[in-house]
Amino acid sequence: MSDTLNIKQSSLFSQTLILIKHRLSFSVVFSSVCSYLIAFDVFSLTTFLLLIIGGFFVVGSSNGFNQIIERRRDALMMRTSSRPLPSGEMTVNQALIICSFLSLLGLTILYVINFRTAIFGLISMIIYLALYTPLKPVTPLSVFFGAIPGAIPFMLGWVAVTDRFSIETGILFMIQFFWQFPHFWAIGWVSHDDYKNAGFKMLPSGKRDNATAFQIVFYTIWMIIVSTLPYFSFTGKLSIGIYSLILILVSGSLMLYQALKLMRYKHKQNAIRLMYASIFYLSFIQIIFVIDKFIFQ
Repeated sequence: MSDTLNIKQSSLFSQTLILIKHRLSFSVVFSSVCSYLIAFDVFSLTTFLLLIIGGFFVVGSSNGFNQIIERRRDALMMRTSSRPLPSGEMTVNQALIICSFLSLLGLTILYVINFRTAIFGLISMIIYLALYTPLKPVTPLSVFFGAIPGAIPFMLGWVAVTDRFSIETGILFMIQFFWQFPHFWAIGWVSHDDYKNAGFKMLPSGKRDNATAFQIVFYTIWMIIVSTLPYFSFTGKLSIGIYSLILILVSGSLMLYQALKLMRYKHKQNAIRLMYASIFYLSFIQIIFVIDKFIFQ
């Protein structure tokens, strides 16, 4: 009896990790960690840990609520049909209790840091669940709304340090905002048939065509431009040196190269390469921003 109970508890825990997309949630929190390290003058281990834990719970619960809302559509897609809700490994009530608890706990933890950090966490959840998620089957513009909560984590660490929205947080937000478009459209290109089966409209033109590929290139260029702004003298305390600028331009050029190849050949493999290039680019420049503060300057 005890062994059976332990197996059920272990299964519920493992399904919870899948429900909240724990790996994705940690990667999102990594953005907040980087912006905290860029922003701080006096390091606070307490604030740092609260940001990680609270941010993880907020992002994870948002992912979970998203799966609750989309559970029937998830069952129609190969890539999501094995998730806890469509597979029947977890009930909707269980998922609601878990996500409600994590969201309240996460927002409370962020509130302990400061009010604005919690508010931005709440805004992120609201836009993600009340706009992005319900709009996915309706219009490709859902990606625009999804890019907003997707960009908030990179500014959240700075807000945790300063307790204000400023030019620095605006620039960090814009970098990750523009990055969202080529990244998610690359995913949408790769999984287009799956999304189509579930009724999701993710690509801007609705097709794997030149119009979609052109917009991917267009937003990639804007992403690179915005990423270089901290080199110039109008972004407040957020600044980078010449070595960081060169590294950002090189990594951005590699991503742009993959976007241009997708526009030329329109093959699924090109979209996969762009997807991985985008993941590398974001993580790389965030690390570069941190290294620049401690080494290059």
